[in-house]
Parts: sequence; C-alpha cells; structure tokens
Amino acid sequence: MSKIMGTAVSRKDGLAKVTGQATYAAEHQLPGLVYGYVVTATIANGQIQAIDTEAAEQSPGVIAVFTHNNVPKIFKPSNDFRKSKIYEARLPLSDAQVHYAGQIIGLVVANTFEQARDAAQRVKVDYTAQAPTIAAKDAVFKPAPSMFGEDMTFQTGKFTSGDFSAAMAGAAATMTATYHTSTELHAPMEPHATIAHWQGTDTLTIYEPTQWVMGTQRTYAELFGLPSEKVRVVSPFLGGGFGSKAFPWPHGILAAAAARQLQRPVKLVLSRRQMTANTGHRSETEQTVRLAAMADGTLTAISHTAKSCTSPVESFPEPCTGITPVMYTTPNLYTSQELAVMNVGTPTFMRAPGENPGMWALESAMDELAWQLKLDPVALRLKNQTEKHQRKSLPFSAKHFSDCLQVGAERFGWQNRSMTPRSLTQEGKLVGWGMAAATFPAMRGVASVKVRLLPDGTAHILTSGNDMGTGAYTMVAVTAAETLGIPVEQVRVEMGDSQLPDGGLAGGSQMTASLAPAVIQACREVLKSVNCTTATAVCAALQQSGRAAIEATATTAPGAEMKQWAFQSWGAHFCEVTVDEEIGRLRVTRWVAVMDVGQVINAKTAASQVRGGVIMGIGQALMEECHFDPNTGYPVVYDLATYHFPAHADIPRIEVIFVGEPDLNFNPAGARGVGEIGITGVSAAVANAVYHATGNRFRHLPLTPDKLMAS
Repeated sequence: MSKIMGTAVSRKDGLAKVTGQATYAAEHQLPGLVYGYVVTATIANGQIQAIDTEAAEQSPGVIAVFTHNNVPKIFKPSNDFRKSKIYEARLPLSDAQVHYAGQIIGLVVANTFEQARDAAQRVKVDYTAQAPTIAAKDAVFKPAPSMFGEDMTFQTGKFTSGDFSAAMAGAAATMTATYHTSTELHAPMEPHATIAHWQGTDTLTIYEPTQWVMGTQRTYAELFGLPSEKVRVVSPFLGGGFGSKAFPWPHGILAAAAARQLQRPVKLVLSRRQMTANTGHRSETEQTVRLAAMADGTLTAISHTAKSCTSPVESFPEPCTGITPVMYTTPNLYTSQELAVMNVGTPTFMRAPGENPGMWALESAMDELAWQLKLDPVALRLKNQTEKHQRKSLPFSAKHFSDCLQVGAERFGWQNRSMTPRSLTQEGKLVGWGMAAATFPAMRGVASVKVRLLPDGTAHILTSGNDMGTGAYTMVAVTAAETLGIPVEQVRVEMGDSQLPDGGLAGGSQMTASLAPAVIQACREVLKSVNCTTATAVCAALQQSGRAAIEATATTAPGAEMKQWAFQSWGAHFCEVTVDEEIGRLRVTRWVAVMDVGQVINAKTAASQVRGGVIMGIGQALMEECHFDPNTGYPVVYDLATYHFPAHADIPRIEVIFVGEPDLNFNPAGARGVGEIGITGVSAAVANAVYHATGNRFRHLPLTPDKLMAS
C-alpha cells in the first residue's frame, strides 16, 4: 500500500486557484443574467412609515423593486438545523419593522450592477425611530437558551457539580477575574454572493458559497415549497467562510425569490459595508472565572460565567463555557451563560465559536493563578488535566495533551524562562514569554462518497462535501490514494454540488473526520467488488472485462463509540513578545504550536490550518474590534481598510508540531479536525506573555497601544 497519509502533499486545487481557473459563486456566467442590489435601513430600531420606490423604478435599466409591500412568496422553513437552517429566523421583508442598522429593507433588480446600485440610492424611506440598544452595558441579560454543544446538539450553558461555594471558602488560594472580548467581524476574501436561476417555477439552481451544500439545498427547498431534488446548489470553491457561509442569509433568499418572480437569473453580491452589518460577526463577551486551589496548585473549584449579545431577529449565544468541563479536573464546577438582545446584526459561528473566547478567559485565569502560587504555568496545567469529560462523564479517547505541553516547552526553551516580570529586555524593549492550552471538540457527521476506478488506473471521487480553503480536495485525494494504493496524482476529486452524494458540513472541524471514513469505505468496496486487494488488480480486471469503470458508494456515520468515549483535540501555544512601552507597540516575535489531532492526513495543509488559526488569534489579541456608532447603530468599521487585521509584518515564523496517535476509536482514518483548534488559546498566550514582559495584567481584548500606554 502506498504510504501517502501524513506526508506533505501540495493542494489539488492550488493551480486552479492561483491561475484563476477556479470559478467562485459570483463568477458564473448565465444567459439573461440581471443584477440585484439591496436597500438597507439607516436606523437601528423602529418602523418604516413609508417607502417611496417611484424614482428607483423609473431609473434606467431597472426591472423591479421589492419591499415589504410586494415581497414575493417565501415560506418559513422548519429552521431546526438538521432539516433546514437560516441565519435570521425572521424572513426578509416580512414586515415594516427595523431591528438593526443595515437590515435589508428592499431589493432593486436591474440590467447591470451599476444601474441597480444607482437606483437603490433613489429609494426614499420615512421611519418612526425608537432609541436602539447598541451598548452591552445598556442591555438586559437573561439566562441563555440552549446552544450548540460539542456533540452538535443544543444544550444549556449551565452546569453544576459539587459545592462551589464551600470549596472557595476552604481554598488555600483563590483567583477571580473578569475578561472581555470585543465584537469581531467576518472578513472572508470572497464576499457573500448568490446567483439564483429558475428553470420554470419549480426547479431552482443556486450558485452560492456555502459550507453545507445539502443543508442549503434542503433549506432553499423549504423556503420555496419545493422537493429537495428540485433544487441544485453549486459551490465547488469558497474564498473563506469561518462559519459565516453555512446557511442562507436574507440576501440569498431575496435573490431566489426575485429570480422566480422575474423568471430571470439574478446575481446579488454584497458590498463589504453591507457584509459588516448583515452577514454575521462574533459577539462581544464578558466572562468571569473564579478558581480555587490548594497550595500545591491542585484545583478544588472552577466557576466560569459568560455573557454575550444577540440580535432581535435570531437567538445566538456565544457558547463560551462549553470548554470548561473538558480542560481541568475539579470536584466542584459551575458554569452559566447569559444573553442580551441588542439592535445589531445577527452574531453567528466564527472559527471556534465559544471555544475561542472561552479559552481566552480560562487560560488567562490559569496563568494568573500560576503566578499567584509561584508555579510554572505548564506544571499547573499538567497537574490538573482531566482524563474524562466532566459533563458527559466519559473518558477521553487518544488524549495527548501532556505531550503537547511538554514537547512545546522543550522546543520553545521554556525551561530558560525567567520567573520575574519585566526581567527580560532586548534593544530597549521589554520581552515576555507566555503560553496557553488549546482545545476543540472532535465532531463527525454523516457523509457519503462515490468512488469510480477507471481502466487507466485513475480514480474519480465524487461528493457534495466541499472545500472552503481548508484543503479538503487534497485530503480526499490522499485518503483515496492511500486506500487504493495508487499515486495521489491519479486521483481526481469533484466536490461542492448537490447532485453528488451528501458529503456533510464543512464546519465544526468535521469535514475531514466525516469524509475520510466514507472515502475509505467506498474505496474498499471497489476493491471488494472484484475480489481484489489493489487498484492495479482492479484495473487489470476492468481491461479484460471491457467495462468503463467500477464504482461504489459508501455512507458512514458516528455510532456507538460516541456513548463510550469523549473525543477532543488538544494543543499548546508558546509565544514571545516585545513591548515598547513608550509608544505602546506590541510585537509577537516567536511562536511554537503543538497539536494533537489524531492522524494527520496531509501535513502541509494541516500545518497551514494551524498557522491560519494562530494568525487569526493574533489579530483578535492585538487589533480586531468592531464598535457600533451609538447614533446610527452602524459598525464604525466598514471595509478591509478600516477593520484592522494582521498583515505579514505582524506575524513571526510559526512553528507547528503534531504529536499523538491516530484516534481509531473515533473513525477508521483515526483523524480528528484541525481547522479550528489553532485559534483557541492564542489570545491568552499573547496576553500572558505581555504580563511576563510588563508586569501588567490585561483582561480586555484587543491589546491596542492606548491600553499598553495607559498602564
């Protein structure tokens, strides 16, 4: 058998992307294509009293203008995630109510994009405005409803074991601190876009960047009263998603509704400013962590409470406390979550939703406790790691968290760390070292794959599962090549079309864990069908038979193992920073990330995913934040020029190391996801290093120069 799995393989889709041959959603060319442009609200809370579309309708090239007064028929979907899901529970243009600034209140369709955009500015709206709630300090927090848990079900954020109050009272050391994160915006390279094309009134084709092809198919089918097989979703390439492209947004629903009424294909591409208001963000959070410990560092109690904010049109808690029962063992554990409604756009999933801000708070608190007890932060974590999921009461499978800590410490040179803040300098700047743990649940869904083996020795793999830039094309090819025993160059992969077998969701770091077992099983079925053990023998049989191909389709799903084990990936980050206190300049100068993700299928793309997560986490730590104008409710930052995120000069060389073993309890490939774990713990590692450098503890992200200078 060819040993390809675990080696570094270049992307199968790389050449198409760098040469422009890869076709993204807005690039499809259809005869008779017309263009949509959305009209958005200029107030954050109130009612539309009158909307005058006459000037827009009379503008050159305008075909139609849609508002709540003439919205095409759209059905309310079940919106239960498994069958269908839309990001905003309120259907677009369903009434005259305005819930947030930038909310879509109309759609102009014209012969050209420029004509549609010009006409949209001519729509006149009279409002009755009410005072909006824009700041979290003015919002009313209530217990949060159930939210996504590690097993892709909804669960409440509240959990209790033992007697937390008694443990705190009897502890040798206690630590209480409140940590804040700011609103972060999704900024994928590819903007949100939809082309909707009806063939008659009962068959719909959607070209849209979606992380869940079949889920999107089912959702559009429910929205327009169609059988699922009458909807085709095409999404072979995504220019980034990070959680914001899993389900239809209002603009896509409107594009499809307008296209059916006009019987013309409609293209609708959102501007960057529109995206900041109405295609999701990560909510700001406020988290309080309380720790109790013995003098030797043994944790006796952990409390983790969190607050986040949602919009009036959808309930979305940021599930920060989900990580607490998996990280550190304690007999007394308490978690709870609160949620407030504000007049802002709907928050949504964003790389490691919940785990990322949750680890910022927990790992910062662990560092504070280590300093208080005069213990090595690595030793404190090693002492308190848990061997079971304390909420599920299940043992962890293939856990190598201690290896992550020990290998990372050795590679970074942690043993040379000074135990005194402000003790290291370099060229007049303060130097600090920090570390934090990383974790993300291992999730797996149902996935189907078809494999066709051809007489010339090539294999064709087909699935609707898609690649949003994480390397899924290559992962599928590597898995097939390994199983069939052929070079990866002889594997062709076709993805991202609902006419192909259901490949599941590209989200929650589960695409690899879901697809790889299906690829393995389908490849084995091909070999078994002609009683062969190698693809070479199959090809010989094919050539003799004169058949065009031998094919097999396989569907795999999680099973009884989910009730026997808890599945989680682990990691550790070590970083060095320099701080110039005179000008408040903070630079990250060195980084080591060690990850335990089970079997690494492609070392090159896996390491790239970790690096991408670290870069995104550095952005969260140093610069990413979105404020809302208290008067208009609009995001103050509104494009890639005003929203600050890291550039090449902000990022050091990031060394990525993988440890552990294949997690064969989880799936036949032994592989867990790697797309999201890389960001978890990053911001805490940076802040912990800043404390070591300066002696000042920062608990509010991002760590901008004004905060550093004010200290």
